[in-house]
Amino acid sequence: MQGLMQRRDLLISSILEHAARHHGAGEVVSRREDGSLSRTNYAALARRARKTATMLRELGVKTGDRVGTLAMNSDRHFELYYGISGIGAVCNTINPRLAADDIAYIISHAGDGLVFADPAFLPILQAIAPQLKDTLRGVVVLGDGACDLPPGMALHRYESLMAAAGEGAAEDKFWPVFDENTASALCYTSGTTGRPKGVLYSHRSTVLCAMAMASGDAICARATDRILAVVPMFHVNAWGLPYLAPMTGAALLMPGRQLDPASLLSLMNGERATLALGVPTIWLSLLNHLRETGGRLETLQRIFVGGAAMPRALIAAYNDLGIAVSHAWGMTESSPVVTVNAPKPGTAELNSEALLDQRAAQGRCIFGVDVRAEGEDGNEVPWDGKSQGQLAFRGHWIASGYFRMPEQDGDGWFPTGDVGVVDRHGFITLTDRSKDLIKSGGEWISSIAIENIAVAHPDVAEAAVIAVPHEKWGERPLLIVVPRAGCAPSCEALREFYRGKLPAWSIPDSVLVVDAIPHGATGKILKAELRRLYAKV
Repeated sequence: MQGLMQRRDLLISSILEHAARHHGAGEVVSRREDGSLSRTNYAALARRARKTATMLRELGVKTGDRVGTLAMNSDRHFELYYGISGIGAVCNTINPRLAADDIAYIISHAGDGLVFADPAFLPILQAIAPQLKDTLRGVVVLGDGACDLPPGMALHRYESLMAAAGEGAAEDKFWPVFDENTASALCYTSGTTGRPKGVLYSHRSTVLCAMAMASGDAICARATDRILAVVPMFHVNAWGLPYLAPMTGAALLMPGRQLDPASLLSLMNGERATLALGVPTIWLSLLNHLRETGGRLETLQRIFVGGAAMPRALIAAYNDLGIAVSHAWGMTESSPVVTVNAPKPGTAELNSEALLDQRAAQGRCIFGVDVRAEGEDGNEVPWDGKSQGQLAFRGHWIASGYFRMPEQDGDGWFPTGDVGVVDRHGFITLTDRSKDLIKSGGEWISSIAIENIAVAHPDVAEAAVIAVPHEKWGERPLLIVVPRAGCAPSCEALREFYRGKLPAWSIPDSVLVVDAIPHGATGKILKAELRRLYAKV
């Protein structure tokens, strides 16, 4: 039929080929283990990724095979993202911060025949290798390092394999073409509620998500941006940054394992970062570092935050530094971005305090996905900013189920486990995880609301809230705080700080001041561990 448009499958390899052709000089800067910086660009990375593809074939990797990575953010990990998926194999990014037993489970459950690992993580693989002798046939070191492996399990060096691969045969100079619904990546949840569960992404879902994220009302990345990827490449594909950055031509800055505030500040200022993405704990630590040292962010203009709610006080503090903070929300199961906090005509003219409240929301849906808050009867609750519901989503890059597990039942809405409200403009505000809500005397109390007020106190560096049993009320909130350096906040002073900000029955009865709050593998506060430690306080 005349007049139909051309059809090309949405393949991840096309992103890198576009970057090489139209943004070849776009920089990728990686911090190595010794602190030195390695520099390359998209044209060079496209050539290296094709060599990676040749090397993988020579190692016996075939279409559909899962290939594991145990690595931080770097140009080598970037090459693997494209080399693995580009030949129709599946890149299984493994979180090295998980317990060794969970890492062994992931490699076995995914069926990874090969794992590419940073040298720092070789001791993990050495310890669990005996459990994997029926699955894992080889480990490839992304640098210098060695470890003892069982017989039959080979140890390779990445750069040696790359040198031997050369430019490859003529057919290896072009990426293969296959169905866009082919699996491209496999990412496991952090396992906070049992064993980690695998989410299998496709080429189509990945490309569509990256395109949506790049849009003006989402990340709005441009070729002139220099993006610091604090979010790790093992965590939901670094929120799509390894695809979004080359798609737009933006420079990509990779911090490696050096995620302490001083190292991040040095990298951001030295490499003129304009945009950065990471979880709230990173920005809390960085802000405290700036206050303690008198340091400043010289070029940074925007921060995107996800993974947990960003306290209103923290957003205000960065706004005072001239840096705009925007919430985004999603999960491993949503690739991850579902909502971004971008203004609408009805919100752009709010006064400063109301605008700050609105900026603390998790945002509104970007095109390609949809969200609803469901009441106890399963129906959608009103968009009134008050009616709470269990959040569920659906869309072009939402999982239908978990890898090697039955698909979700129902009508296509995937339950998130988050509880929230939707206002009349469609902005979603998380009120809690369903398992973290506190039911006191028949009323629900949001732990997030209490935490956000606590970190606004000048003596508090970090805060968490859990439910503790109560003979009369069933449950009551317990506030746990880490003080700022040199401060010693009292229980009564902190409780008084809540007066007028929350209903009296929501104010915690007790406050614990501790040296540190435990965090999980992705930087989230471990509420389960806090409940284990303090539920009987």
